[in-house]
Amino acid sequence: MITWERLRVFAAVARLGSVGEAAAVLHITGPAVSQHLRKLEKEVQCRLVERDGRGIRLTSAGHILARSAQAMVTTLDDAERDLANLHGLVAGPLRIGGVASALRALVPPVLSSLITRHPRLEPSLRDGEAVDMIPMLQARQLDAVVTESWTHRPAHMPPGIRITRLVYEDAQLAVPEGHPLADREFVALSDLHGEFWTTCPEGSDAHEALLQLLRAHEVEAEVRYCVSDYATQLHLVAAGLAVTLVPRMVRESAPPGVCFVPCRPTVTRSVVVATAADAETPGVRAFMAEMIRVAYRSEPSLTPHAPRKSASDEQALAAEASPDTDAPPDPPVGTLHSPLGTDPAPASSPEE
Repeated sequence: MITWERLRVFAAVARLGSVGEAAAVLHITGPAVSQHLRKLEKEVQCRLVERDGRGIRLTSAGHILARSAQAMVTTLDDAERDLANLHGLVAGPLRIGGVASALRALVPPVLSSLITRHPRLEPSLRDGEAVDMIPMLQARQLDAVVTESWTHRPAHMPPGIRITRLVYEDAQLAVPEGHPLADREFVALSDLHGEFWTTCPEGSDAHEALLQLLRAHEVEAEVRYCVSDYATQLHLVAAGLAVTLVPRMVRESAPPGVCFVPCRPTVTRSVVVATAADAETPGVRAFMAEMIRVAYRSEPSLTPHAPRKSASDEQALAAEASPDTDAPPDPPVGTLHSPLGTDPAPASSPEE
């Protein structure tokens, strides 16, 4: 007989491709994950994983079982959320994905607050690009995706996916100290011929936004270094290897030797949260309300076009983030007043 707990552990390993990442998501140790895998292999009487360098990969049998295991995990998670929704409880799994820079700045304080107020909530977090995360949201493998929308690369969502825009921020050119552009008050995008660039991987919104933005000003970017982490990009800049375009919120991760120059015309990035329009559980609503609260309290430079909200507005958000089980059902996320507003209908067109 296959034990459910071992199947759940195997599903996490198959999804994440790593014993260590699965252990972190499940809040158990790596050796415990390995023990579950060994016992599951004995139960099914075949090898499910094998070593692949420093990591692991699924065998043919592992791929077959992984499909069923993930379907069972998704079904059980849905059942837990449906039961919580029935009673208005903020409980059960809350699976968040998103781009690393937005997650780092906004999500940790949100999850900390939610766990304190709702100890039965079970949040998990993974980073990646929207191109990978949105299909997972559609497949109900994620509950919310924190992603981005750039000048010349607005976020496009498939039918049935709603976006809530949280903050705008200016993006700036990062150059090494001593660079000819370092002392300028601003730099025209049309002046960026002949630079070596570092940016996010091909296919990411940030990568495509950079290429399209520069092409609109008749500049063809020569991208030498593709890395997903902005902090690493800034270290490449500090070493004099490249220039890059980064959102304001990542400036604090810059090492010494990096100068930031505003662009003309101004380049902006907005941080948005994507959710399934037909899957707004109490946990998702609480997460959205807390994300909006954190956005309101961000430094003003992150919300330059948004009015600051009063204390009474924040109290209203707090009430929505902590639903009373005796109160009527919470309104849809789209009725919350975020700094940049919420698209109330399924977002099949650019949000900007």
